Amino acid sequence: MATILIVDDERSIRNTLSDILTNEKYEVDQAENGEVAVDKLSQNTYDAVLCDIKMPGMDGLEVLDYALKKTDTPIIMISGHGTIETAVEAIKKGAFDYIEKPPDLNRLLITIRNAMDKSSLMTETKKLKKEVSKNWEMIGESEALKDIKEMIERVAPTDARVLITGENGTGKELVARWLHEQSQRSHAPFIEVNCAAIPSELIESQLFGHEKGSFTSAIKQRKGDFEQAHGGTIFLDEIGDMSLSAQAKVLRALQENKITRVGGEKDIPVDVRVIAATNKNLKEEIQREKFREDLYHRLSVILIHVPPLRERTDDIPLLVDHFMDQTRANNGRAKLPVEEEAINELKEMTWTGNIRELRNVVERLAILCDEKVTKDDVIRFAQPLMTKK
Repeated sequence: MATILIVDDERSIRNTLSDILTNEKYEVDQAENGEVAVDKLSQNTYDAVLCDIKMPGMDGLEVLDYALKKTDTPIIMISGHGTIETAVEAIKKGAFDYIEKPPDLNRLLITIRNAMDKSSLMTETKKLKKEVSKNWEMIGESEALKDIKEMIERVAPTDARVLITGENGTGKELVARWLHEQSQRSHAPFIEVNCAAIPSELIESQLFGHEKGSFTSAIKQRKGDFEQAHGGTIFLDEIGDMSLSAQAKVLRALQENKITRVGGEKDIPVDVRVIAATNKNLKEEIQREKFREDLYHRLSVILIHVPPLRERTDDIPLLVDHFMDQTRANNGRAKLPVEEEAINELKEMTWTGNIRELRNVVERLAILCDEKVTKDDVIRFAQPLMTKK
């Protein structure tokens, strides 16, 4: 049963609202002033709050300020002495809605239901974000991974641009996502662009958008990834494969914090943090005139190198256990024990595909093995082309 806190210095108002809401099958709690309301909010969880504005001592707007800092509970302000200015101020501060006294019964109940829906949606969103974050968990206790985690903790709260290097499958995207999740921009979008997967003639439209009619298939205006990432983070994966013309425009965006759509003339301000990644040696690409040196220096304020799995084999037992858990959850199968000899055999593999390859092998073992994973199973089911060190 949903619980609603009524905050009002008039006993008759509290009792009337309480009777109405109780008849609607809500559980009701009461507070006769702002101080009591703050105390109750600090100790209890409510699905919604009805709060009077004009009260002696701590008024309703002060209660609103406290509640917004401590809880996500929707606050509905009510007042018999309200003005348009007061209502606007309450909504600007973050109140869910504003209702005048005496409240219209239908509007009051509809507002409460809408507030409940918002509260449920926020709770579900938090739950989903928590589940998603599990998929991007950084697994391992090797010194190399500890160094990366420490670097992320130091760099994430800043807006410094980061260049992540490493072989395919090492987890560069994972590092980028953790930089975003631990930053001040975590509430805003994380936009990923795979520069290697987009044809060179379309990359500028993808990044910066285009105006209607700017080219044959531009049948309507489109916002680019930089605009969509406004306030958040844009992750330019495999940036070493970006065309030189697109590199020039990215450099301008970094220098001036503004972009221009393809076929457009208007400058559009953008506020984004740029994280880039590559499996190429960009200094060699610069020498070959395939990558702009000035862009490299703009991107590489912070450099993070993600080592290949063969250099952090101590993490393989933890990774195997993690991937076994994921496979069990995804396929509804019991988690299989993995013999120590099987783990040692996995440590001896070269892992040219790194973490991505290990995950595929573990999933294969979890599906094809019966009661446990043995050394012979690893030899039998690991990729035939895989070799030992």
